[in-house]
Amino acid sequence: MSAQSAPSIPDPSTRYRRTGQRGINSEMLSWLFMRISGVLLVILVFGHLFVNLWLGEGVKGIDFAFVGGKWASPFWQVWDLLMLWLGLIHGGNGVRTIVNDYARNPKLRLTLKGLLYFAVVVTIVLGTLVIFTFDPCPVGAEPSLLPSFCEG
Repeated sequence: MSAQSAPSIPDPSTRYRRTGQRGINSEMLSWLFMRISGVLLVILVFGHLFVNLWLGEGVKGIDFAFVGGKWASPFWQVWDLLMLWLGLIHGGNGVRTIVNDYARNPKLRLTLKGLLYFAVVVTIVLGTLVIFTFDPCPVGAEPSLLPSFCEG
């Protein structure tokens, strides 16, 4: 009976290194983005809820004029833009992970991720346009269709 040596286990305090792997680890960056964007989203969403519901008149005070007044300020435009972008990219990244985990067929995975990326990009573009081009009192509009705070 020959004595075989047991395989050695690397020291757990040392960093694991794969041989031959170079470049950026996109999954690690994705994981890091999810943590950072999640924290930022919590701050942005609770700030949004605090200003809209606590400081104002609650839900009954949120109307077209309220949104128009908020979006007149670049600060609130950027705040809402950050919520939009981070929320959509964070959610899209989460769905991408689910597609990678559960879609076994490579063609199905590619199709689902293509549809996901398309939906996220279209929604980001449209949402960004709405935030920066919103005008509650457009010039030349029918006066009877304008809100009461617009000057006739």
